[in-house]
Amino acid sequence: MAGLVRKVASVGGFTLASRVLGFLRDVLTAQYLGAGPIADAFFVAFRLPNHFRALFAEGAFNAAFVPMFSGVLVQDGREAARRFAEQILAFLLAAQLALLVLFLLIMPWFMYVFAPGFADEPAKFELAVVFTRITFPYLLFITLVALMGAVLNSLDRFTAAAAAPILLNLCLIGALLGLTPLLPSAGHALAWGTFLAGIAEFLYLVWDCRRAGMSLRLVVPRLSPEIRRFLKVFGPAALGAGIVQISLFADTLIASFLPTGSVSYLYYADRLNQLPLGVIGIAIGTVLLPELSRHLKRGDGPAASSSQNRAIELSLLLTLPAAAAFMVIAEPMLLTLFKRGAFDVADAHASAQALIAYGFGLPAFVLIRSLVPGFYARGDTATPVRVAAAAVAANIALKLALIGPFAHVGVALGTSISSWLNALLLAWLLRRRGLFQADVRLRRALPRLCLATLGAAAAMAAGRHYVGPAVFLGVLTERVGALALLIGIGGGAFFLIALALGVRFNPRA
Repeated sequence: MAGLVRKVASVGGFTLASRVLGFLRDVLTAQYLGAGPIADAFFVAFRLPNHFRALFAEGAFNAAFVPMFSGVLVQDGREAARRFAEQILAFLLAAQLALLVLFLLIMPWFMYVFAPGFADEPAKFELAVVFTRITFPYLLFITLVALMGAVLNSLDRFTAAAAAPILLNLCLIGALLGLTPLLPSAGHALAWGTFLAGIAEFLYLVWDCRRAGMSLRLVVPRLSPEIRRFLKVFGPAALGAGIVQISLFADTLIASFLPTGSVSYLYYADRLNQLPLGVIGIAIGTVLLPELSRHLKRGDGPAASSSQNRAIELSLLLTLPAAAAFMVIAEPMLLTLFKRGAFDVADAHASAQALIAYGFGLPAFVLIRSLVPGFYARGDTATPVRVAAAAVAANIALKLALIGPFAHVGVALGTSISSWLNALLLAWLLRRRGLFQADVRLRRALPRLCLATLGAAAAMAAGRHYVGPAVFLGVLTERVGALALLIGIGGGAFFLIALALGVRFNPRA
């Protein structure tokens, strides 16, 4: 487990730095935009290329590419692996250029599908169209970044791919501070910052691939046997990612019909929720897939099983206290981090309600990242698709049922409940097929971690009672101090209780 922890710490450390900068970006965004129509329009425009990013890059792409690239690397060497990656690069570039041209042409009409509720507010609708046309080319660059990052991860070089999102946040912060005075609004500045970030991330990964001796040349795209094999695996993975994106698409579509500010409330809550998901879940998933792939290629099933057990244990150890914090001290977090400028107390309260709902699903969000590699590393991209389809159907049904009584909170709650369904189905199928068995250490740790989480929640609830006036009525420095105290109380209680109950923190134990 020590190697897994070291790699996760490397990826998670850079992801944490990116998320800290992301918070600074969001603080500035809240200050400049608040939760009004310009903010809603930008968040929709920012979300659209990221929907396709998840479809063509990252999860779906890695699921197909990493096991195949790792197999070629182990069996045929680096030069053969380079040639395979170059063929995939040519295919991706051609596909992305075609998609970019198509969406730039159909964008006004597509917005009626993506955020139809905006049509009742022409100014907000037009802003969303303008912003999306500026941000959409980001998808082209970030897809190529995903390919180069997957190559580097397969070579056990995790730093550059994990650090690249830092450039996105730096570009957006720089755009807010430097371009806002020169453009019609801060929303325009953020849109252009997104465009420039794609170029910056691409150039950074090109540089690191050259350092790794794995520079990828541009070749003529052709439907070679290797591409056919890749597409055969990528198809189900992309379909699975597409099904998940349908769920996120439904979030935007449904929220567009809710009162102005709802899209922004969900965005600010999700940004906090993404901190542990990115630092823990994505880091573990990024490291676990190539590690499982290598163990299985060598026929070492016990090592693969041990890696997955330790990944799940580490996921819960780091995620459960964060989930407890989101559910108990959500409002102090939102008030401390975002209440300034155009973002007021009412905005913080509404966003905090959504964060509580997301917090309920946070452990499931992270567990999915530790369970899906168990299928992908074995070349099975179809089973996660079927599971995702069931979860998405439940998600949409839950959202439609819950937005009536709970408005935007119902959107977040539907996402959390369906994520638990997804995680439980994946775990059940892995166990049923004999691909995963919780070992003694994991079975022993689970109930103890749950008890420690309850203790941490109780400690934070008690602490909030005493420091409440500082959080809700104090100046910024008092709010920051009170929030830090609450987080310290919760984290300290969790780890002391877990230690007293015998949970192991030594990765080699």
